[in-house]
Amino acid sequence: MKVRGVDGGLLVRDDAVLVIIDVQERLFPAIANKEALLSNALKLVRFAKLLRLPVIASEQIKLGPTVAEIRSELSNLEVISKAEFDALKCARFARRLDEIGRGALIVVGIEAHICVAQTVLHALPERQVHVIGDAIGSRSVDNWRVGVERMRQAGAVISSTEMVMYELLERAGTDEFRAALGLVKGS
Repeated sequence: MKVRGVDGGLLVRDDAVLVIIDVQERLFPAIANKEALLSNALKLVRFAKLLRLPVIASEQIKLGPTVAEIRSELSNLEVISKAEFDALKCARFARRLDEIGRGALIVVGIEAHICVAQTVLHALPERQVHVIGDAIGSRSVDNWRVGVERMRQAGAVISSTEMVMYELLERAGTDEFRAALGLVKGS
């Protein structure tokens, strides 16, 4: 049986959505490796704009707004406030994700072992889930590691920022490729 959103295990761009989990101002300063996480999340946000991928974000109540760097990249970012750790247990978030109608989730955010993991575990096996290991984080590296391993054991694909970008591009020599190359190189 072919899983929706994948072609031989690869992401298919017209069935992918970027999901940003709780990258918020109050919690962000406490996250290990936060600079790399933000840099990679921003690359993926810019890449999603380039490919016109839909983007949806969640915000955990009382943790402030999504960090300014992400908000400034996406003036029309759809952000859904939630009390639940698992974003898919928030009826509004789950309904909106269903309305977007994409079967493959590209997941970035914090914290890897709590809100990211619970959302990912809930999404499996209904959706193909690619967790971007270099764009998720926790307050401790140990919790990040355990969260990643638990998601992997449950069937999530653990990937990286560049891996996903090149997977969705599929080929070199295009205008999209050249624009994405600028994102990869940081220019």
